[in-house]
Amino acid sequence: MSKLYQQDFARTAERAAAVLAVLAVVALACRPEGPASRPGTAGAALPAGAAEATEAITTADLLADVTALSSDDMEGRLPGSAGDARARSYLAARLAELGLTPAFGREGWEQAVPIVGVTSHLPETWAFRAPGGGEVAFRLGDEYVGASGVQQPSVTIDGAEVVFVGYGIQAPEEGWDDFKGAELAGKVLLMLNDDPDWDEGLFGGERKLSYGRWTYKYESAARQGAAAAIIIHTTPSAGYPWQVVRTGWSGEQFELAAGAEPRTRLRAWLTEDASRRLVALSGRDLDQLIESARSPGFVPVALGVTTSLRFDVELQAGATANVGGILRGADPVLADELVAITAHHDHFGIGAPDATGDAIYNGALDNGVAMAQALAVARAFTALPSSPRRSLLILFPAAEEQGILGSAYFVRSRAFHPGRFAADINFELGNVWGLTRDVTVFGKGKSELDELLAALAADQGRVLVEEPDVRAGWFYRSDQISFARAGVPAIWFKSGTDFIGRPAGWGEAQYAGWIERRYHQPSDEVDPSWNLDGLVQDAQLAFLLAATVANRDAAPAWVAGDEFEDERLASLATLQ
Repeated sequence: MSKLYQQDFARTAERAAAVLAVLAVVALACRPEGPASRPGTAGAALPAGAAEATEAITTADLLADVTALSSDDMEGRLPGSAGDARARSYLAARLAELGLTPAFGREGWEQAVPIVGVTSHLPETWAFRAPGGGEVAFRLGDEYVGASGVQQPSVTIDGAEVVFVGYGIQAPEEGWDDFKGAELAGKVLLMLNDDPDWDEGLFGGERKLSYGRWTYKYESAARQGAAAAIIIHTTPSAGYPWQVVRTGWSGEQFELAAGAEPRTRLRAWLTEDASRRLVALSGRDLDQLIESARSPGFVPVALGVTTSLRFDVELQAGATANVGGILRGADPVLADELVAITAHHDHFGIGAPDATGDAIYNGALDNGVAMAQALAVARAFTALPSSPRRSLLILFPAAEEQGILGSAYFVRSRAFHPGRFAADINFELGNVWGLTRDVTVFGKGKSELDELLAALAADQGRVLVEEPDVRAGWFYRSDQISFARAGVPAIWFKSGTDFIGRPAGWGEAQYAGWIERRYHQPSDEVDPSWNLDGLVQDAQLAFLLAATVANRDAAPAWVAGDEFEDERLASLATLQ
């Protein structure tokens, strides 16, 4: 630990203590209306003292941590920035204060994550030309966004033809191939941001799978040798408005260092209106193309439209880090297994100012409250009279907003063998509007964790529901997916929308309003109107689930036939 880091560590610990002291009074105004979680029959596997330990999770502590982590002092926690380092130092200080030990051996509290900053200087307009001489051009930010897909100082695309490739999916198990062997090397692929969703027998029906995620689309295009890939944005298919795409794809982008994997030269998005105009330039209609893509017999459609583009790219080697602490389990055998609690620590730093002139993207709800909840779970574990049988890992992954980089790096690094993890419970976003009667589980029905969670939620008087918009594919959009892809049973849940004391539809309106006005915006700040009772309730539920998994004989499993089951079985087999 360097002298500078020690000084930072001490300062952040002092700031944490000061914030806790100042905000202790706030707890009186934020006291939950209902009783703390008290597990009944559902808690049969819980360690002794679990019910009492839930009382260590308080609104004062949650508010103190989220206030500190989303303060202007943290400068929006952009990976590799000074604010990022301060946030990591704060988290390490809090883990040490709670009595955990560093997770990464000689590296200590942090696992360094090497990253490459990629700043693409794209032109203000991007032009497309028809064979007959017609042309359309799209404005950067307003109609198109993009970034270099290669870690090179410049990118050139010269006269590449645009080809509509439907969903851009190859899925042999579904009998689906949108490419049909077409020669697509050097082309610009225009594709839909979704997967087939009109038939329950295809791709999980309305529920979006990994095939519908934008990350898959770019990887799929790269495997075809495409020069570029353009995703057509619609709010229903993405789950968020264009403004979110514009913010997320502005300025410096971060990646793990490139390997030998195929890459497109450009990854881009077009608005729905711009996409219609592009297709119309070819004499076709976008709706008709979309309809043709709704069939396994679809074949790529060459539009005859071409584009040329050249832009410079700034590359900057950098580093951020995952932060982690461990509480050792009590069982001499099972202590080598871990229950992970995860919550990413990054956000978007300092960027384009909003209408008020605020340029700091504080990230209070995304993901300050989640980090506070993870710390609260750690606090509850240390409040137990003795540790449960398995060990607890509190992990704050880096660079989630940049493509779930930190948790992917953690899993690939084999700092811990994936087969050693009993489960991952992820915190992302959160509920700051009060108590609910329901719990939303993203990717509901995938593992035995749901059954355990349902029983514990019932003790709170709550029921499990699936995400309201299954088309958005939320399960594939946060850090639990890195664990799931390595075979680890993983879950992400939070309060639902059935708020106690509120009329029907009120909860949906709160979430929708936040997505519209604050998601990935400078306005995502701590709000005096917040009601943290539901945040406490969810943190207590996560603690009880983690303690149950940590104490029971058998680790949970994926539901038979789940997409991640085979990877889990293979991972466990390598431990034998």
